[in-house]
Amino acid sequence: MTTAVAPSAAALSAADRCDRCGAQAYLRVELQSGGELLFCAHHAREHGDKLKEIAANVVDETHKLSGTSAPAPEAER
Repeated sequence: MTTAVAPSAAALSAADRCDRCGAQAYLRVELQSGGELLFCAHHAREHGDKLKEIAANVVDETHKLSGTSAPAPEAER
């Protein structure tokens, strides 16, 4: 019997951790063989070419890392 894995539609959260090092995951790779892997941006770049070969679907949220944040308020004098 074959069981299909439903694709994950939910966005990645701070609770999702890299399967390689435990850092926050920004990439979800749904495998052709079923299952999924989660990677931080560093390991996603390191293993990117190989992941493309075995992926059925990729959710890439690394753009969240380059967002600009509000500047810190200046210290009062």
